[in-house]
Amino acid sequence: MNPDYRERFIHLAEQYENVSFVDVIEKFKREKDAYKLYFKKDEHYSEYGHQVVAEAIIETIQNLNLLTSQKTKSVEIKAEPKASTYVLGISAFYHDAATALIKDGEIIAAAQEERFTRIKNDPRFPEKAINYCLEEAKISLEQVSSIAFYDHPYLTLERILATQVQVFPKGSEIWKEMFVKWASTKLHIPALIRSYLDYRGDVYIVDHHQSHAASAYFPSPFTKAAILTVDGVGEWATATIGYAENNEIKILKEMHYPNSVGLLYSAFTYYTGFKVNEGEYKLMGLAPYGEPTYVGIIKEKLITIHEDGSITLNMEYFGFNEKFCMINEKFEALFGDSARQKDEKITKKVMDIANSIQVVTNEIILKMAQYAKKLTGADYLCMAGGVALNCVANGKLLRSGIFKDVWIQPAAGDAGSALGCALELYYTKFATAQQKQAVKRSCAQKSSYWGPAYSRDEIKSYLDTYQYKYVELNPSKRNSLIAQYLADGKIIGHFSGRVEYGPRALGARSILGDARDEQAQSILNLKIKFRESFRPFAPTVLEEEISTYFDIDRPSPYMLLIADVRKERWLKTHPDQEDIIQTVNQKRSDLPAITHIDYSARIQSIAKMIIQSITI
Repeated sequence: MNPDYRERFIHLAEQYENVSFVDVIEKFKREKDAYKLYFKKDEHYSEYGHQVVAEAIIETIQNLNLLTSQKTKSVEIKAEPKASTYVLGISAFYHDAATALIKDGEIIAAAQEERFTRIKNDPRFPEKAINYCLEEAKISLEQVSSIAFYDHPYLTLERILATQVQVFPKGSEIWKEMFVKWASTKLHIPALIRSYLDYRGDVYIVDHHQSHAASAYFPSPFTKAAILTVDGVGEWATATIGYAENNEIKILKEMHYPNSVGLLYSAFTYYTGFKVNEGEYKLMGLAPYGEPTYVGIIKEKLITIHEDGSITLNMEYFGFNEKFCMINEKFEALFGDSARQKDEKITKKVMDIANSIQVVTNEIILKMAQYAKKLTGADYLCMAGGVALNCVANGKLLRSGIFKDVWIQPAAGDAGSALGCALELYYTKFATAQQKQAVKRSCAQKSSYWGPAYSRDEIKSYLDTYQYKYVELNPSKRNSLIAQYLADGKIIGHFSGRVEYGPRALGARSILGDARDEQAQSILNLKIKFRESFRPFAPTVLEEEISTYFDIDRPSPYMLLIADVRKERWLKTHPDQEDIIQTVNQKRSDLPAITHIDYSARIQSIAKMIIQSITI
């Protein structure tokens, strides 16, 4: 930034010390040439511009004493030799807080805070998850070499402030609430971490999409790979294309806020009556019940899709810059109705809208992948970011043959970034030359069972304490009994081994039913999980039998790929689009409980090694 503009911004802020920060922004907007603050380059901020503007913002805030810095005691630390290098990764303060611990580059433990607090998508500092990870490794915090955090708070603040300058005065509601949160948490990340944990070591910040990219590449089986990360937003980036080789990642291309596939999909999640950052998979599950009636309207009015897969949103229809709502009245007018309330009936129109945004998302992801292939020339692709949990788009990408194979981080959302930032820090700061050049031969993610397990004695003690009835069986008899119960149409709650890392139930903490039972889907949805009747259930299949039942030629261990049930298993149906219950209950194949309305299934393949790992 030109020093004159930097000084002018600070000077203006000081003049308005006793009024709201929004007033300072308004005054700065009126200054001649003030928009040089933005450093436009190909309609995006340059990397240098981001850093300089962020520094100016922080300097101004500090000069005005708007924030109170948290002071830490100066302690002399005596260096002690460590047999192993431990790095702890943390994601927190947005949604789905988590932590991961690695030892010499190997995953030891990883878990979301919600697994301990029972608060879905718990965003708070993951103290309980951290405690578990240290216990699993049998180490104290003093043995942790460094801690990594998954997001750069100053760059994110720069984005928020620049956006509020653009939309002022409409965004004042957002700014007032967000500034309080930033003042109390995100501007003090290193100090907060040290304060929460009484930690005296180094704390490093890793950029958001770099964390996503690292979570996708390092645990994958690939030595050389393109990397595609797509989510709502990090600091400025909403999607990136990278390339990795010999355990080194380079980000080659970024798409910037507000142009975001994740935010676009979340806008439709809100409009169709589901909760943002939680209900996107419901929208995906509803899509096959509809028709792509609104694809033309979406592409004509809301979004421009470029040949490289990047997008431009028409912000006239979106509200997330100005208020705590994804859409505005103009968006609702475009589709002729107000947003559906969560208890309202799901109509054919809502189904058609869900189908249409899924079709548009599929097109964007395929174009992004094609451009990643063109840019990198890689044979393999790694994916992460919340949008990488969209199994429908993933299945179409795999079948497109753009890449020989695709590996997707099972904890693709922000929870997985805790693992990503830890691995990124390890390989950039601690890894040996030999580790950096090592050729991968297996998937470091392994089975993704990285959470806590409970011993027989712990389980028995709990049951006895609360006087629950139980019968203890040896493993072989237990498995036979479960099989018989399933064949008899009963539903099983399965609790075994370590907890899954990520949103998918992969057998360790799962509800089991017979895939052949045509009533099982409705029973599970309405009487056990108390959720929408249209929601599909995923099949678990032996890896060597996957092609016998499904149109797929490779394993799908993490329930992240959708493929069709083989056509010879299909049965003719008579769908009634106005009555979703009748439609759900129709028998569509000889595996009716797991065959979605479009004859697809979200598959988890089970290998012998994984079966062993989840058995008590």
